[in-house]
Amino acid sequence: MDLNKTTSVVTKVSPMAWWLTWWRRQSPNRQDRFANLAPVAAVLLFLAAIASAFWYLRIEEVEREQEAIKRDVEYAQQRLRLRLLERQEQVMRLARDISNREIKLDQFLIRTESLVQQYPEFLSVTWIDDKRRVLATQNISSLSQSQQWRSGSVIKPGDTETLYSLARDLMQPIYGQINLEADRDSPMNVLQLHTPLSNDQGRFNGVVLAEYSMEGRLRYGIPTEVLAKYAVALQDGEGRMLAGQSIPSRAALWSVLPGIDKPHNDYQIPVSPVGNDLVLRAQTWRTSQGLVGSGLFWLVSVLSGMTAWMLIANWRHTRRRLQAQKALVAETNFRRAMENSMLTGMRALDLRGRITYVNPGFCQMTGWSESELVGAVAPFPYWPEQDRELLTRRLEEEISGQHSTGGFQVRVKRKNGQLFEARMYVSPLIDATGKQTGWMTSMTDITEPNRIREQLANAHERFTIVLEALDASVSVAPLGSEELLFANKLYRLWFGQNTQGHLRLVQQAGAYNGDKGSDDVDDMAGLPTMGLTQAGSENAEIFVPELNKWLEVRSRYINWADGRLAQMVIASDITPRRQAEELAAQQAERAQTASRLITMGEMASSVAHELNQPLTAISNYCSGMISRIQNKQVKEEDLLWALEKTAHQAQRAGQIILRIRSFVKRSEPNRTLSDVSVMVSESLELAEIELRRRHVRLTHHVAARLPKLWVDPILIEQVLVNLMKNAAESIENAKRPPDRRQVELRILPKHIENQPVVEFSVIDSGAGLPPGAMERVYEAFFSTKVEGMGIGLNLCRSIVESHQGRITAENLYNSGQVTGCRFSFWIPVETALTTPQATEVNE
Repeated sequence: MDLNKTTSVVTKVSPMAWWLTWWRRQSPNRQDRFANLAPVAAVLLFLAAIASAFWYLRIEEVEREQEAIKRDVEYAQQRLRLRLLERQEQVMRLARDISNREIKLDQFLIRTESLVQQYPEFLSVTWIDDKRRVLATQNISSLSQSQQWRSGSVIKPGDTETLYSLARDLMQPIYGQINLEADRDSPMNVLQLHTPLSNDQGRFNGVVLAEYSMEGRLRYGIPTEVLAKYAVALQDGEGRMLAGQSIPSRAALWSVLPGIDKPHNDYQIPVSPVGNDLVLRAQTWRTSQGLVGSGLFWLVSVLSGMTAWMLIANWRHTRRRLQAQKALVAETNFRRAMENSMLTGMRALDLRGRITYVNPGFCQMTGWSESELVGAVAPFPYWPEQDRELLTRRLEEEISGQHSTGGFQVRVKRKNGQLFEARMYVSPLIDATGKQTGWMTSMTDITEPNRIREQLANAHERFTIVLEALDASVSVAPLGSEELLFANKLYRLWFGQNTQGHLRLVQQAGAYNGDKGSDDVDDMAGLPTMGLTQAGSENAEIFVPELNKWLEVRSRYINWADGRLAQMVIASDITPRRQAEELAAQQAERAQTASRLITMGEMASSVAHELNQPLTAISNYCSGMISRIQNKQVKEEDLLWALEKTAHQAQRAGQIILRIRSFVKRSEPNRTLSDVSVMVSESLELAEIELRRRHVRLTHHVAARLPKLWVDPILIEQVLVNLMKNAAESIENAKRPPDRRQVELRILPKHIENQPVVEFSVIDSGAGLPPGAMERVYEAFFSTKVEGMGIGLNLCRSIVESHQGRITAENLYNSGQVTGCRFSFWIPVETALTTPQATEVNE
């Protein structure tokens, strides 16, 4: 029977016959490879069987150990639980007697002393009242002074206070483990039991605090046979050991070799009634060598390893021979594939100038096939007819060895007649014996690079034209050098062709210019120690006397075309803008002075009334003294008393006039470190005149210890007087009854926009702002009053914002009705840290 035919009938062929048929069909190389791998596979299977047997036996042993430790730990946990419940019952009985007022402090100390002496796991038993004060405590004698509760002391915030609060809220015994280092002075892990007390009405009246030593709990609560058999420890919920001992982690070789103890030979269980915060853990001690220590295991392992090593060495030697043969074939194929996949055209000529080789890249570039090019002589098919004379001379120079190492540029004709630019490089072709057999030429299509180079040149020309036409000066210079890399037309017009103008702009703007003597420069590297974007001045305004111009200077660091770090400076002429800003500042100052004059004009009748009182008093005192002198009824004491009163009234009138004069006097803005309370008192003296005339009460509240502010006090007083005067007018226009005619001034420290500020608030009881006026109340010449000019609040906002503050307004409501309005503004405290020079620039 033909074996090849019988393989198609699967049901009639044995597995051995099928294997022999498959083996015969394999190639000789594959048969040799399988024959070499078969002994190695057999040895590996043998080692795997031995390791699996040892591993299975060890798994059985570990499972038995795990069952035993689980059983013993659960038994120990029950013993520990019963002992905890017994102590808890005794503490609860003590707490019940205290709640029923059956025992007093001295009796408490006697009973707790007996309890502590009888049960050594107790550290202390403490009676704490509902105010967290320790009334009585009984500690063991071995407890240090820093770890004891003291009668009369109060529980500090911490874990103990948290458990105390929990027992108070739940009114049931609460367990918790703490470290005494957090609440007292010495570290010790203890278990606390807080048992709540109640009074006759069932309300919380304190706790009885029982503290257990973790070591005592472990020593007296766990059976001795369990402690002797395992490494027993008490841990918290996060796995930190509180008492006992543990076995260090063993190496993880068990995952590779059989017979090594696995890391799961332990068991842990929560301790009730404490809960998951207290865990009992036990680990088995290693009492035997394990399977790895047995001689049989090592003998089998060594013999199997030696056998595998010899077979593998033989297999590797045969394999190296096959690999060397394959490497030679692969190297040849790789070189051929590399030449065929190159985009650069490769052409080889013999010593007589005949083409002997072209790669696919050359054929694809020219459009001619390899058969059409190999063997061809000059003139070659890809030579343009108009360049044949030039190319012939090039070929003669190439064959004679007069070629340029930098290559040469030629035009090449494709088979379809299209021409393209190419660059050719020539080098000698040397064979394996070192003999020159011809010339190798590489050709690259440079049509696209030439087009890109031309576009870049045009773009550079356009960019240069734009820079030359800018109305700003642009200059670039390397750091630490006086070389000027670039300067546009305006820079050359202002400063000429040298770098002095560039360096002067950098120096006046405060930017880094590569000086190695500066503190901001690393002398070793010659670069700024800070970041490049931070080292330069992003925006600085300087005045150049030679040009009589104000310039806005911006600088940044760039990498120049040659790789050097350079600094670019852009200077723009801002002289018209600065002149406009100065004019606007003068106009604002005039407006502020005019506003103060208008305010005082509106308050003229009130000022006249205020001055009339001291003048009338002076007249009355003088008339009285004249009458008494004429009647010769005057005494020296009465005369002195009358003169003192007259002088006092005259001084009062003078102070009123002086305050009005200083308020309306036109002066330059003068910021000083001002006291808030002084500014408020000065503004109150002016505003109270107007408020008394309109029968409006004024109350004020100034917070204590307010920081000083760097402000112009006259301007801030102007804002306060304007707001309080507007509040009084709003109350009068609303026709409020006498009991509701009041204005309140409040000055408080606050934090707004993540910065400390001082907030000024003026609250009135008027009719508030009408609908639609809230958004326009700060507009110039907008007013809700018939006779108003609409510049007061606009100037107030300008003054506040010039001090880096903000002003806001809002209506006050009560049950949907408008009950008044509040104007508030704040000044940042950081303003006090700015220098006067900086303030002048901002203004």
